[in-house]
Amino acid sequence: MVFNNIDFDTYFSRYPDKDGYFGRYGGVYIDDKLKAAMAEITEAYFSIAQSRRFIAELRRIREEFQGRPTPVTHLERLSNALGGTVQLYAKREDLNHTGAHKLNHCMGEALLAKYMGKKKVIAETGAGQHGVALATAAAYFGLECDIYMGAVDIKKQAPNVARMKILGANVIEVTHGLQTLKEAVDAAFEAYSKEYKDAIYCIGSVMGPHPFPMMVRDFQSVVGFEAREQFTKMTGHLPDAVVACVGGGSNAAGLFSGFLNDPVRIIGVEPLGRGPKLGDHAASLKYGTEGVMHGFNSIMLKDENGDPAPVYSVASGLDYPSSGPEHAFWRDIGRVEYDVVDDEETIDAFYKLSRLEGIIPAIESSHAVAYAMKLVKTMDHGSILINLSGRGDKDMDFVIEKYGIRE
Repeated sequence: MVFNNIDFDTYFSRYPDKDGYFGRYGGVYIDDKLKAAMAEITEAYFSIAQSRRFIAELRRIREEFQGRPTPVTHLERLSNALGGTVQLYAKREDLNHTGAHKLNHCMGEALLAKYMGKKKVIAETGAGQHGVALATAAAYFGLECDIYMGAVDIKKQAPNVARMKILGANVIEVTHGLQTLKEAVDAAFEAYSKEYKDAIYCIGSVMGPHPFPMMVRDFQSVVGFEAREQFTKMTGHLPDAVVACVGGGSNAAGLFSGFLNDPVRIIGVEPLGRGPKLGDHAASLKYGTEGVMHGFNSIMLKDENGDPAPVYSVASGLDYPSSGPEHAFWRDIGRVEYDVVDDEETIDAFYKLSRLEGIIPAIESSHAVAYAMKLVKTMDHGSILINLSGRGDKDMDFVIEKYGIRE
């Protein structure tokens, strides 16, 4: 399929380019010392991760350890509650081992670190799912693991903090700035700059300097290619739309990869939070402008000085002031639509999916569910596939404390 002069038949062999750019977005905006480390990772990715032996081992791990493929579930009761003429389906990444999509790239990154002879993996985490996934991968491969996490998120996500520690990870509290995801990334990058010879920084999304936006997308693309095959086998046709939440954008990039070359609407959902005022949301693709942070050029939310702006979301995994460079590219060429839902819509979806389907979703994933519930009202018939990127065990105490048990 050719869309806006982009041939999606050959898309993955052409994007990113050799310098890590998706159009004008991406690249490597870091000091020379870390550029050398990124070049080492890039070379290893193309020479090791594309080898038959690496691919075979990763496939075995996905099947025997992660429990892939994860299923697609027809959300029949929720569909009927919304009128029944549009059918909702969910790609169940909440059933992936550790409860979210994050393990898909963490196992790949940790396996690459092992092949490269590294002794430690370093990462940031917001909601804790990436931290848990990387701690799991480190335990599996016998690697040391340092996880940087903002103090605010440590308090909100206590169950995941406990899981990381039980798995043997060193959870390092970040207490500067807003004490959330952006500051955790700052701290992890600083630590990596001192340990890059013996460690690898396993970025938690499709962001950061090249090659990470590409690597994480590639490892996560298993979600989209599985979902496409499963959905067509289940229904005999493609969905009319696929929907996923977007913070940094790894779960969305994974799902969208399977459908870029199809006549399907693709929609990324950002957190509007408390509203459109700067500081009350984290919807960078909706309200941001071009800028560089954390080693890559993309669309970001800026303050009056042009620095990364304070952001907010009820979902700890989405409160980041930028998004992956490929998402910025997809937005610019019009292949992917990006829209928003607010906190109240998100929590309503959290409870509706729980009550009607027996599935407690992560608050991050609830953004996608909420948008799909709105999208139904604009369609006469058809089907929507939602990426249920994670389960909500980690969020239950927070939701009950802040919103109470809803009828």
